[in-house]
Amino acid sequence: MNTKIIFIYNANSGLGNSMLDSAHKIFSPSTYNCNLCDITFGVFTENTVWKKFRKETDLEFVFLHKDEFEAMYKGANILNTSLPIILKEEGGKLNSFISTKELNAFGEAEDLIKAIKSKV
Repeated sequence: MNTKIIFIYNANSGLGNSMLDSAHKIFSPSTYNCNLCDITFGVFTENTVWKKFRKETDLEFVFLHKDEFEAMYKGANILNTSLPIILKEEGGKLNSFISTKELNAFGEAEDLIKAIKSKV
């Protein structure tokens, strides 16, 4: 059975949004509302620990911004959930894999990696 791990950022896609998010991380990091973004990306580049794990894993990862997720999964019953979140798609069904609360408790990429490994 094909299993996907779907990462949904609490941010919209596009260059303009990316620039605004980077500025927000620099000027007001304590009010930035996407810990998944903070953990996997710095202000301008992907976190090196996370990137290494992502490239070396056999898991199928899909990364979506909230507007992309909403467009791809219009009928999903999980659309009204809090973000960021990581979902597991298996057999065409979406289930929570790592909740917003769990993600917000992580301080660094290693915490996220450990959680993924423990749940697979």
